[in-house]
Amino acid sequence: MQPYTVTIPYTDVNFDMVPIPGGVYTMGSPEDEADRQDDEGPQHPVQIEPFWMGKCEVTWDEYDTYRYKLDTQRRLLMGEDETERDKKADAVTRPTKEYTDMTFGMGHDGYPATCMTQLAAKSYCEWLTEITGEYYRLPTEAEWEYACRAGTTSAYSFGDNPDDLDDYAWYWENSDEQYQKVGQKKPNPWGLHDMHGNVAEWCLDQYVPDFYTQFKGDKPAVFPVAVPKTLYPRVVRGGSWDDDPDYLRSASRQKSDPLWKVRDPQLPKSMWYHTDAQHVGFRVVRPLKRPSEETIKKNIMYPDPPPELVK
Repeated sequence: MQPYTVTIPYTDVNFDMVPIPGGVYTMGSPEDEADRQDDEGPQHPVQIEPFWMGKCEVTWDEYDTYRYKLDTQRRLLMGEDETERDKKADAVTRPTKEYTDMTFGMGHDGYPATCMTQLAAKSYCEWLTEITGEYYRLPTEAEWEYACRAGTTSAYSFGDNPDDLDDYAWYWENSDEQYQKVGQKKPNPWGLHDMHGNVAEWCLDQYVPDFYTQFKGDKPAVFPVAVPKTLYPRVVRGGSWDDDPDYLRSASRQKSDPLWKVRDPQLPKSMWYHTDAQHVGFRVVRPLKRPSEETIKKNIMYPDPPPELVK
């Protein structure tokens, strides 16, 4: 496994992927960790298979190519013939037009995309899979924490002292009350930027407060994931520019909330946008072992109709 760069077809938009080695780690936080919450335990071993992860959070440059169909528009302008891959990518459902500027004046080029629902983030992954031919998805909560820790067992990937956060993260005290361009702070030991802070990141899982209690003994859990069954709450990780240091810890778990749509003027409210989640974005992963097409569909969408579409 080597680092590599993805260039989105028909555009000059690109992003970097970082290899994450497989292994076993201890998920959750010890009982004596400062600011620990009950949903971070009990600690338990988890087996993780190798994967690549986005070096940075998905930016507006990348996300707009999907939501505005810029790839299709530019292909037509270039006079390129449509390929089978293009047809599959064009068939992926894309968000409806947003009802306000989702950057909220905080910045666009090189800044993390925000305010999308988990469904929108998953659909972006589906589109990215079709347009590139490689399988991309959101990380599971277990994969996300493993990548964030990068072999460490401390509260943060750089140690236990939150006074060192300024070197590694954008958070409430240094962010000037807005998200910042990706990749400006020091990376974690595996080369990932902004795993702590900037924007919190969607995972595949339903948020279940006592999810860890089912894992007992010394045998590592293999690909644990809480498959979503209800629209709320779902997991976001890493804390954000709008959070205090305790939310940026490697083991800290946050959850989505219906209040993230409180200012949505539409009825019914959009299944694509969280107007009040200006602190939430995502990054992508690509497993080393490509799963079956059936598994891919289950991980990107759901085996049953997604709750967002059930009236």
